[in-house]
Amino acid sequence: MRIDNSSNQYRAATRAITAFVVAILLIAGLASSVASQGFRGIGGIEGNANATYAIGLWGDLPYSAVQESVGLPNLIADMNSQQLAFTVHDGDLKTGNGAPICNDALYTKALGWFSSLEAPAVFTPGDNDWVDCDRPNNGSFSSLERLTHERQLFFSTPNTLGQRTFAQEVQSTPLCLGERPDHSRFPQRCVENRRWTYGRVTYATLNIQGTCNNLCGDGADPAEFAARNPAVIAWMRDTFDEAKKLGSVAVMLIGQADMGFDRTDPTRPGLTRNPNTLVQDATFTDPDGYFDFLVALREEVIAFQRPVAFVHGDSHYFRVDRPFLNVNGVRLENFTRVETFGDNASNVTLTNDVQWVKVLVDPKSREVFAYQAQIVPANRVAVPAP
Repeated sequence: MRIDNSSNQYRAATRAITAFVVAILLIAGLASSVASQGFRGIGGIEGNANATYAIGLWGDLPYSAVQESVGLPNLIADMNSQQLAFTVHDGDLKTGNGAPICNDALYTKALGWFSSLEAPAVFTPGDNDWVDCDRPNNGSFSSLERLTHERQLFFSTPNTLGQRTFAQEVQSTPLCLGERPDHSRFPQRCVENRRWTYGRVTYATLNIQGTCNNLCGDGADPAEFAARNPAVIAWMRDTFDEAKKLGSVAVMLIGQADMGFDRTDPTRPGLTRNPNTLVQDATFTDPDGYFDFLVALREEVIAFQRPVAFVHGDSHYFRVDRPFLNVNGVRLENFTRVETFGDNASNVTLTNDVQWVKVLVDPKSREVFAYQAQIVPANRVAVPAP
């Protein structure tokens, strides 16, 4: 049988070209996937780092059985209907006093809530789900052991939670403290502190807690604070360095505590501070777990110049304001504080405050962030939905 070498060469060349095209398409698909995740500043929708997108912020939920069984499913369904780039829960998976207690079932159930979110879901712990777990009506657990459990359950990989995920940067140094079930302590990575860049905006979570940042309350723990607080400050400063390196147009930081920026916050009676010096007022006798962080944050906000948002929960009052002043008492024009909704689980409000905040992010705009309160129609109590 006669072999046509030219025909064989043609078929071989065709197979090589096809394989090359397939490889290019695979690489392009991978690049598109990474770009859509917004990892390391590539960011944005479909790889377009300048595209407008929306994120969802929530926290201090659920605080009662009706919020968990009725309000929370409504809220999650509402967020799932709005094609969000990602969501962030800023801490407190339960009420600070009473059922449910801080047993393993609480965190397993919460993992299910985050898994039901279609968009990538980010979480940062709150004082009610670890700092205050030593209270008798929360089960008299070791607070630090509960935080260690959260680190193992929610933060075991660099990926977000949620049905879609993306990779985040994870803090590795300095180290925080951890605690084993036998209550022996050990140095542990602060894996709950995360960072990611999406659509030319750099985001970070910070483990900053209510209850004086673990310096007051039933089981105040100065040793735990002394390890975590410098780590949090370092992570915050590193976040601004990263944003500058990437040319980010804005920074958003998410923590749990309402640290008290000035003397005008009626939701935090007594927790007030001189807005110029940031020194806590002497009338408040508990230790100040926030001063060093606030001083460092102000330095970074001023040096960054571009928009900075600080998102927190803790005092259960939705607001968007500008409470940060410089040493001369002049308001920092590029800083916005955003507090998410939260509820005290009263018999009147029920699901009334089980709501969330949508942030429209436009990297091309001057202010970058625009905030919209999202009142879930099914969670309205006082005024029925039209």
